[in-house]
Amino acid sequence: MGVYAGIDLHANNNYLGVIDGDGKRLFRKKLPKDPDVVLGALDPLKKRLVGTVVESTFNWYWLVDLLMDQGYRVHLANPSAIQKYKGLKHSDDTHDAVWLAEMFRLDILPTGYIYPREQRAIRDLFRKRGHLVKLRTSLILSLQNIISRNG
Repeated sequence: MGVYAGIDLHANNNYLGVIDGDGKRLFRKKLPKDPDVVLGALDPLKKRLVGTVVESTFNWYWLVDLLMDQGYRVHLANPSAIQKYKGLKHSDDTHDAVWLAEMFRLDILPTGYIYPREQRAIRDLFRKRGHLVKLRTSLILSLQNIISRNG
């Protein structure tokens, strides 16, 4: 029977949760942000692993690249789309990893696109530029409104 893994990623650690095909919890552990430790925890499961879900946070690149380079099937969870299932789970780190695996097992996992690493830097720059243009426009309009009201 296949198993499913979910990784709730943080700045300096992550939580790994593993369930079987029936949703039974097999493993749940806090791990340091260390590639060897993460791979060591997943390695015994590799042959049975249907997929590994990583939550899309500000720092997902290193973990997704590591797992894909090692031949793992990786899925990137879209946290903003997961909000619609908010009432169905506990809200803490130890349960979040299992919940990611459970959504994948149930085929209800909202996923994000894993950009090829060669394209990520330019994508990040374009997104930041778009953000700055929007911010600049907002500030100009705010200033114009103040002048209009008081002029």
